[in-house]
Order: sequence, then C-alpha cells, then structure tokens
Amino acid sequence: MHEEKLEEIKDKLFAFSALASSMVEKATRAIVTKDEALVKEVIEVDEPMANEFDHTIERETINFIALYQPEARALRNVYMYAKIGTDVERLADHGVNIARSASYLIARPDIKPYIDIPRMSAEAQKMLADAMTAFSTQDTRLAIDVVEHDDIVDNLSQQVFRELLTYMMADPSTIDRALQILHVSGNLERVADLATNIAEDVVFANTGRIIRHHRLSKEELDKLR
Repeated sequence: MHEEKLEEIKDKLFAFSALASSMVEKATRAIVTKDEALVKEVIEVDEPMANEFDHTIERETINFIALYQPEARALRNVYMYAKIGTDVERLADHGVNIARSASYLIARPDIKPYIDIPRMSAEAQKMLADAMTAFSTQDTRLAIDVVEHDDIVDNLSQQVFRELLTYMMADPSTIDRALQILHVSGNLERVADLATNIAEDVVFANTGRIIRHHRLSKEELDKLR
C-alpha cells in the first residue's frame, strides 16, 4: 500500500514539474512576442495551481511519514520527493518573477532582439526535463549530464550581462529596461541551478556521493557515470 502512495506523490511531482517548466516557457515567450495574455495566465492561473501542488506534496509527504513510519529506502525516497517538491516550487516562483519582468518589458521598446534569453530558457527547461527523467529512471549518467550542462546557461547569462552593459554605457535611457532583462537572466540562471540540484540529488541517491558544492573534474564525473 505504501508503495502505491509513494507512486501517487511521485506522479504529482512530475505534474508539478511540467507546470513549473510551462510557466518559465510562457513567461519567456511573453517577452519575445509581447503577449500580455501569457503574463496574465502565468500569474493568475498557473501560480495558484503551483501553490496548490506545493501544499499537496508537502502535506502528503508528511502524512506518509506519520502514517507508515517508513524505514531505510522508503524514508530516503519520501525525503527526496519532499526536497524535489521544494526545488520545483522555487522554480515556479522564478517563472512568476520572469512574468512580472515581462509585463514591464512588453510595454516598452526592445533594446535589441531577444536571442540569448530564449536560448537560456530552452536550455534550463531541458535541464529540468532531463533531471526529472533521471530521477524517474535513476539514471546517474543523465543526472551528471545535467550537472555539466549548467555551464552553458551560466555562459549565456554572462554574455547577456556583457551585451547589456555595453548598451547601458552607450545610452543611459536603456538602463531600466536592461536591469529588467538582467533580472530575467538571473531567474533563468536560478531555474538551471534548481534543475542541477535535482540532478545532484539523483547522483547522491544512486551513488552515495555528494557532489553539491564540490567542483568535480571531468575525470571524477566520468567515474560516477
């Protein structure tokens, strides 16, 4: 019976993750297409749904521990589910943050065409999808690929900063808009970081190796695969 309950919680986690990823995608697309309706959807429809998912998963994991008093593997699993639920909730919050910046940017002329922001969003969403797949299939190799992928988003973020700095120095009237874009970039970077957190938890669950806060060499990561 308790295995079925764990599967129910796991299914909710995947639905929550899909919603959070959709929020990030819609909020970013709203900036590029200047679609206020997408902003409204993220803030007025998706955010309440995300909050409900968060409360449900938290409640069900606590109830599971109280009801079944799990030991060893089952306890580790339910702890991991709760932890991933927290990461996904924070990820959804970043989607809302992006939507709020989108509302500001939509009402104003673009500083430049949006190229790297959509790329950052797509990369971060792929990292989340791969991290959740690694979690579902206990695929250490895929989880490590997600961890290594974080550098791509970080590099894009630095590129966005360098470009916007050039615009702000050349034309001070762009500063407010540029700061909002940097805010978006920072939120997308955090989405990638949270996907990395999930992947690192998968590596720990499968290998017992804590890789968070430790910059492993390529050779060390290869050994874990």
